[in-house]
Amino acid sequence: MSRVAVVTGAARGVGAQVVRTLAEDDWKVVAVDVCADDPALDYPLGTREQLRELAAAWPGAVRDVVADVREQDELRAAVEVAEREFGGVDAAVAAAAVMAGGRPLWETTDAELDALFDAGVRGVVNLARAAVPAMLRRPEPRSGRFVALASAAGHTGLYHLAGYNAAKHAVVGLIRGLANDLRGTGVNATAVSPGSTRTDMLTATAGLYDLDDVDQFGPHQLLDRILEPEEVAAAVCWLCHERSSAVTGTVVHADGGFTA
Repeated sequence: MSRVAVVTGAARGVGAQVVRTLAEDDWKVVAVDVCADDPALDYPLGTREQLRELAAAWPGAVRDVVADVREQDELRAAVEVAEREFGGVDAAVAAAAVMAGGRPLWETTDAELDALFDAGVRGVVNLARAAVPAMLRRPEPRSGRFVALASAAGHTGLYHLAGYNAAKHAVVGLIRGLANDLRGTGVNATAVSPGSTRTDMLTATAGLYDLDDVDQFGPHQLLDRILEPEEVAAAVCWLCHERSSAVTGTVVHADGGFTA
């Protein structure tokens, strides 16, 4: 029987690639995205068309749901779709996040901080509140998995990105605490911290640094190149699998050596 996942931030980037990789491995997936821009951000977010096309590529296996991770009730509804249409939830991947910054912390606006923490931190909390109870409803022995996308920025400081640093540090802390709350349940909680990865968010980051090409971030990583979404998704999807049973309360650094 296929396992079932709920993935946020699924319209594009790493989130979309996680959906593809899971679907290729015979998972059923509820792909969630807000599919709307945020006025606090100066770059576009994923679209309804992108989310619809992702689901259309996997008919019967991927169900697209428009939902805002900042709204608890909307994520609970997405989890209900997974339980009703696919029979339950075995994994939840919190990939939704945004980028804001480009100036010192004392010049960072409240709107930018709210965007970073509401999507990137509160969104992780809201998914856990919605999905963990569903995973605990699975019969024992369980092998539920909660995976959050943190970042190399969650382990170091980055110039003019203090708010983003703080949000990603918070994700790491949430995962460590959640894993302890889940002790002995058969449900594990982990994070993946990517390095610079070829996504629209990295393009937005390059704009904050006045860089013309995202590949200019490559020398910051030991691989001497930026990562592809498939590489990060591979780590996320392994953590979703039953084979990752020994890993909980910690971070997998899929960062190309960024933090080495």
